[in-house]
Amino acid sequence: MGVAVNSDFFKFTYEFRRHNLKQLDKNKPRVSCIASSSISKKIKRTTTITTHAAASSSPAPEQLLDVKTKQKSKRIAGIDQDELVDPKLLADPDSCFCEFNGVHLHYKVYDAESQSHNSLQSQTASQLPPATKKIGFPMVLFHGFGASVFSWNRAMKPLAKTTSSKVLAFDRPAFGLTSRVFPFQQPTPDTENKKPLNPYSMAFSVLATLYFIDILAAEKAILVGHSAGALVAVNSYFEAPERVAALILIAPAILAPRLIQKVDEANPLGRNEQTERDTSNLVNLLKPFLKVYTILSMFLKYITQAMMQVAKGMADMLHSLYKKVLSATLRSAVGVTLVRILIDKFGLAAVRRAWYNSKEVAEHVIEGYTKPLRVKGWDRALVEFTAALLIDNESKMNPPLAKRLHEISCPVLIVTGDTDRIVPSWNAERLSRAIPGSTFEVIKNCGHVPQEEKVEEFVSIVARFLQRAFGYSESEGKSMQAVS
Repeated sequence: MGVAVNSDFFKFTYEFRRHNLKQLDKNKPRVSCIASSSISKKIKRTTTITTHAAASSSPAPEQLLDVKTKQKSKRIAGIDQDELVDPKLLADPDSCFCEFNGVHLHYKVYDAESQSHNSLQSQTASQLPPATKKIGFPMVLFHGFGASVFSWNRAMKPLAKTTSSKVLAFDRPAFGLTSRVFPFQQPTPDTENKKPLNPYSMAFSVLATLYFIDILAAEKAILVGHSAGALVAVNSYFEAPERVAALILIAPAILAPRLIQKVDEANPLGRNEQTERDTSNLVNLLKPFLKVYTILSMFLKYITQAMMQVAKGMADMLHSLYKKVLSATLRSAVGVTLVRILIDKFGLAAVRRAWYNSKEVAEHVIEGYTKPLRVKGWDRALVEFTAALLIDNESKMNPPLAKRLHEISCPVLIVTGDTDRIVPSWNAERLSRAIPGSTFEVIKNCGHVPQEEKVEEFVSIVARFLQRAFGYSESEGKSMQAVS
């Protein structure tokens, strides 16, 4: 019994110690793992803090490259985009602003009578230019795409002296120092008749033109449009022809260039007559079948017309849908980015290309053209302007402008440069042929901006035109000078 008891006791003691050892083995790694994990976290945290401290004290080359890239991307055509301001803060001493339909329009006015009163008093009647005596209509000047009032700086004073009246130039919405308006209500089917006027539309520019004629306190005005500004001048004429005394279109971007189509000078009529003679006998033989053929032809004609109308309706619907999709894409961040890239890459090049000799484009000219890039929202406004061109509901209500040019009855002068690389001189000549009785003048060694490159020659051409249109004849001028 004693031996058996001892044996059982030893077995129990052995199993008890073995069980305790296993528990200790299980617990040891777990404690060690938790401790090492916490220690490693502390090490990583310490390493991160040390790394950030080192990075702040000495930036890596990659970080320097990123900073330079960001700095470069914040400049468009050399203008810092981090310091965009309200347009009124960029105004010149002679700048004026007025509110029209919620838009603050920037404009400048030069009054020849008030500004040059002293100089005129010192001259006799015979010394004054003929136009100064007779022309009493004010002028409204329209700049082209991407330009502003700045493009008229050199020509405003001479034109005012030529007309002996006021000359006004204003910045169209999306350009110059006119305020950028966002957002404006987009048209919906429910508000189609109550929608506000899109400030970037042609209709807005036309109404603004009539508004400025009222500001000038004139019944009529001479409208002078350069490049795309010529479109505003012509559309304003058709809106209110009784308010327009004359049109002066400079390098007008009105008619789209077209391909020269070759026309066969041979007479197709002879061939048709010969064909009829050759088939006359066959027609007599087949006369009984002609009635059936005529009926089938009429039936097919009606079916074809119906199909064409359906196809046209589908095409119009797809075209309208395409315009809406394109307009939505333009108004997105992608469109804004695209506009910024295009202006940055080609803006300055386009300015230089407009001159006959790009080397003559002075630094102050570049500054004048790029100044609007410092205005808040200039990129979005340019996108809205482009979208308004795509979706122009007003133009659908009227016949195409090219088909109405022959209706213009006021005096028209068209001026172009012989080396215009933007709107070729032959295209301007084509426009002159479309407007009956218009005067066409070409300035030699001149590009797209005669009012800036060849100011004296341009003003001289305008003076002669106005003298013929509203002044007196050369013989009358000589007799008046003899009497005085």
